[in-house]
Amino acid sequence: MPKSKVRKKVAYTPPPSDRRTAAAVRATGPTHPVYVAVMLGLMLVGLGWLVVNYLAGPSIGFMLALGSWNFLIGFSLIVIGLLMTMRWR
Repeated sequence: MPKSKVRKKVAYTPPPSDRRTAAAVRATGPTHPVYVAVMLGLMLVGLGWLVVNYLAGPSIGFMLALGSWNFLIGFSLIVIGLLMTMRWR
């Protein structure tokens, strides 16, 4: 069986560095403690809203008037707090 030709490999040459300018990356530090407090506060307030709605909702006038909107309010507060965790460092 005949041998195949051996091909020469071209030496790697890196692209010229003047094409791309390196952008300075800003180092970010830890999140401010107030941000963490607001994030946890929103989640706890949302949980508290739902618990109060289940336990004492019919006896509280404005919660009774809101009806099923109480679920939207409670879950919205929890979801906003959870979305804030994505920016927490």
